[in-house]
Amino acid sequence: MRFRLSLRQSLLLLLLPTIAAVTTVELWMTRRDALEAANAAYDRSLLGAIKSIDANVSTASGGLAVELPYAQFEFFQLTASGAVHFRVATVDGLVEIGSADLPPPPRPLQLGVPVFYDASYFGDAVRLGAYMRALDRPLSATGAQHLVIQVAESIQSREAFTRSFVARAAVRDSVVLLLTAVAIVAMVALGLRPLSRLAEQVRGRTATDLAPLEAQGLPADIQPLVDAINQQLERTQALVRQQRQFLDDASHQLRTPLATLRTQVDYALREPDPAQLRRTLQALSLQIDHATRGTNQLLALARTDTAALQCTGFDIGELVREVAMDLLPRARARGQDFGIDVPAGLAQAKGDRQLLREALTNLADNAIRYTPEGGEITLSAAADRLGCSVAVVDAGPGVSDDELHLLGRRFVRGSQTAAGGSGLGLAIARSIAERHGGVLQIERRESGSGLRVAVWWPRVEGQRTSPST
Repeated sequence: MRFRLSLRQSLLLLLLPTIAAVTTVELWMTRRDALEAANAAYDRSLLGAIKSIDANVSTASGGLAVELPYAQFEFFQLTASGAVHFRVATVDGLVEIGSADLPPPPRPLQLGVPVFYDASYFGDAVRLGAYMRALDRPLSATGAQHLVIQVAESIQSREAFTRSFVARAAVRDSVVLLLTAVAIVAMVALGLRPLSRLAEQVRGRTATDLAPLEAQGLPADIQPLVDAINQQLERTQALVRQQRQFLDDASHQLRTPLATLRTQVDYALREPDPAQLRRTLQALSLQIDHATRGTNQLLALARTDTAALQCTGFDIGELVREVAMDLLPRARARGQDFGIDVPAGLAQAKGDRQLLREALTNLADNAIRYTPEGGEITLSAAADRLGCSVAVVDAGPGVSDDELHLLGRRFVRGSQTAAGGSGLGLAIARSIAERHGGVLQIERRESGSGLRVAVWWPRVEGQRTSPST
């Protein structure tokens, strides 16, 4: 099983190493600052030693002399916590006092400007200060006019100070890091507590509980997730309602035909007259046809309610001609005037061609079923910049004003229709129209009896592709 980190573990894995890295950088910067501070402090001590030696330099005798009391030199050594070396010499080096082999400065000296630098002296690391000044009078032997004073001290005291300072800083930063880590763990746990409550809320639900999740008290970053979950729950509720509606519709649609079929079969079994038995079997066959058509329409309605739209571009005129050719034999068998009205140059439509064909087929099938023999039926198509439509105009009996606004609902049929039907054809067309963001338009013909029924959908991108609610 593939290992997956929890959100808490992921956050801690990101935060704790980051804090540790920041603390390490801060400790390195502390060490550098401590070294700079130690150098500044000890360099001032070196400068004091240089000034003290300078104050004790004498050239009164024509030579170079340094009167450095032993107590003062001992004080320098105690301050440096190690060996102290000094050198006083002319610039040309012909006259010098003290440690003659002290390392020279890394760059030429300027008058009155002290220079501090690190070097090695007999294998020991030392810190040196060098200072050059003009002599009050040139030395008689060399004629030199400038004097150089150097003082060197061991860096042991500096390193000890730096190590002590860095050690204290490391202890301090370790304590701060530990406290920060504890605080981060606590804050992450506290920050994720709403998610834990949300998880408990979901785990405690029953399988049939599809109520929206409670979003109160959740962080703003979690709100979009809860909203998305609630939207999915709402869609699931819609699917459950559709399934329940399908079961109710199936019960409504099949119970009566099956009961009728059972009655007719029982009657046929008891009928001794062959002629009457034949009439009973014919009625039984007709009832089976009605039940088969109703079941097929019911399944078609369930499919149009739940199937995802497959929107593509297609020729709407070709769709009308295709449906007309499929249904033309039935219309001719009833002696009906069956035709199409498709203007030339129609723009291409966009939608689910298969579902729209299903809708138009149901409208045309209703027209053939309810239009009397010899009546006129016309299939048409239209398209403009706003939308597209397919329509069927028939010469049937029509409906009353009270029934007109009810057409399109499931199992609703006009009272003036003589032919049997389930009342699902218009419901299928209406569902398909709504799935495309359109409407089912039902109105009376401009002249004579009959209806004009059209499926219209807008010419827009991004029609709903999820099941209708």
